[in-house]
This record gives sequence, structure tokens and C-alpha cells, in this order.
Amino acid sequence: MTGRGRRMLLVAAAVVALAAGLGGAVLLAAGGGEDPPAGGADAAVLARGRELYAQHCASCHGAALEGQPNWRQRRPDGRLPAPPHDASGHTWHHPDAQLFELTKRGPTALVPGYASDMPGFGEVLGDGEIRAVLRFIKSTWPAEIRARQEALGAARGRPP
Repeated sequence: MTGRGRRMLLVAAAVVALAAGLGGAVLLAAGGGEDPPAGGADAAVLARGRELYAQHCASCHGAALEGQPNWRQRRPDGRLPAPPHDASGHTWHHPDAQLFELTKRGPTALVPGYASDMPGFGEVLGDGEIRAVLRFIKSTWPAEIRARQEALGAARGRPP
């Protein structure tokens, strides 16, 4: 191997090591991966998720993630009110991959013929932003609920 080839190999190895060391931060910023790193970066992701939730979700799902009243009963138009995202709702019954797709594409894109007021947010929020919102929502759940929801993801696979 030439000197130039060795240098390129070392640079490539350094980039891989740096990316591995940064873990979720690199993937989250690029819109891939799911879990942000622990510590200060995690606090920043949660703060951003909280901010985005307040801006894009709270008007329907509630500032305290409480959902709309009677969220299990169809309205006269046949649509269901927005469900809560706190531990009392059903959000945690879905694996991360499904929550991500529902948020990005909207329920009607995933279930043909299903009537919903919820739009897809893929044109408004980037993948990393959607993951930050979901991360914030999950951070409000009790440890037992988070563990049960994470087990669903392990059984069904993680987001793309």
C-alpha cells in the first residue's frame, strides 16, 4: 500500500471512530438513527422535542400531553379526537418505527380509508426533529411504561 493509501485509510478509520464515538448525535443530526447520546446532548434533544411538541402538537394533543376529551369516542364526523400522549393514552402501545411513520406521514397515509385530523409532519419537520418530539413524549412516561414500549420496538424492529 502506498503512503497516500495508508493516509486515506487512517483518515477513514478516524472518521469511523469519530462517528462511533458521537453515536446518536451524528445520526440524529443527519435524520437517521434514534437514540441521542446521554448527558448534555440528550438534554438538548429533549428541550428541542419539548419546544417542537408545543409548537406543532400541543394544540390537539394537549400542552400536558392529555389529549382531547372523549378521545376514544368518534365525533359526529366519524373521526376520533386526538389521543393523549401521556401514560394514560395508547401512544406507548406502538413501537418507535410506527410512531415515527405515523408522525411523518400521518395516519391516513398508513391506513388507507382511515379518516383523521392528524396531518403528516414530514414536510414540516425533519426526521431528527420528529425523533426529538417522540423522545420528549417518551421522557414523560414512567419507567415501567417506557420499558414496555421499548420491548415492542425490540420485538418489531427499530425505525429506519
